[in-house]
Amino acid sequence: MPAIEPPSTELEPFLAQLSSAIAAKQLHKLVLSKYQGAEPLKQLQVRPVALKQHWQLSFTYKYQTNDVTHNYTAEQAISEIKALLGVQFYAANLFSAEAEAQLSISKKGKVLYQHKRLSQPVTVQQASHNREKHRYLTLDRPFLQELGVTDARQQLIPAMSRKWKQINKFIEIFSGAVQDTGLSKQKQLHVADFGSGKAYLTFAMHDYLTGTLGLDAKVTGVELRQNLVDLCNTTAAKLSLNGIAFEQGDVKHFKARGINVMIALHACDIATDYAIHMGIATGADIIMCSPCCHKQIRPQMKTPAVLAPMLIHGIHLGQEAEMVTDSLRALLLEASGYNTKVFEFVSLEHTSKNKMILATKNKQKCNREILLKQVAEIKQFYGIEQHYLERLLNITDEIS
Repeated sequence: MPAIEPPSTELEPFLAQLSSAIAAKQLHKLVLSKYQGAEPLKQLQVRPVALKQHWQLSFTYKYQTNDVTHNYTAEQAISEIKALLGVQFYAANLFSAEAEAQLSISKKGKVLYQHKRLSQPVTVQQASHNREKHRYLTLDRPFLQELGVTDARQQLIPAMSRKWKQINKFIEIFSGAVQDTGLSKQKQLHVADFGSGKAYLTFAMHDYLTGTLGLDAKVTGVELRQNLVDLCNTTAAKLSLNGIAFEQGDVKHFKARGINVMIALHACDIATDYAIHMGIATGADIIMCSPCCHKQIRPQMKTPAVLAPMLIHGIHLGQEAEMVTDSLRALLLEASGYNTKVFEFVSLEHTSKNKMILATKNKQKCNREILLKQVAEIKQFYGIEQHYLERLLNITDEIS
């Protein structure tokens, strides 16, 4: 039997305290619970967020398998809470800078309201900042629905939860690189994403750059499969998105046109080297690669005697070839004027590979001679004749 809705007058003290906290921008957190309805909803959490320098309230509806987030102005938030409290949610906990309050509604509609002032005020702004800096995308973005990540109600489709995690992790890394290089302060920039596929990440980058940062960004997805190129261009047109387009082609034949950010995830074997070389040649501020298939170096490698008992196993030899290949790529990037990180990234769909090479332009001059000497020593140790990126950069003579 559903709970009886209490008289609105009995909720007024709590709603007045809530309105006062919101009006003064002193709300820290509001939690609505004891949900009674048809959806698998557990609770609603409300926190202040700063979006494009505007103070808003973020509503996170916490379902059994996913979260759905919406952002509201202060006026919209109060209206939404009034519509939910005592109708769908029958308990509330309010935390503000100076006070806390509890509200509970019984099945018979009886309201219990408790309020206490804090002995020491909470700094709400800092709490809000710590929360917000880890949020990069919300499920209400239209492109997520078009690409099948969310449904018509902007709820995460359970089968896409892994993809949603991957998208957010990628944007977290991408955001850090954009901030570190100062691209976030540029009015215009060009991103090229090679092997864009269905373009989950391509659309996410465009959304982050134009929506969150407010930049005039041009994002180009490059994909070999014409059907995916057509699908993505249709999606962009349907959403009336400016500054994002898709072209048929690959990294070997695409002509660089002032690219600030070069992305190539799971470019097979030497396609990664072509991508890195293009990023360097066009002077990209950021190069992000997720290497796949390390075939070029492995046949060249001669096992050092001391490592023979380890590398007799095929799986170890493959891991060694992967490590050597990507280590040489990182060193060659550094010798070309980049700060480089090689780290584990969450595995993307259809592959178990989860390594990423992230290179950002170095503002200080590197010691090219020392770096190329390290490349030469690694090659000599393993008996490697040539790394493909080294050939593309045309620096064989410098290394030898």
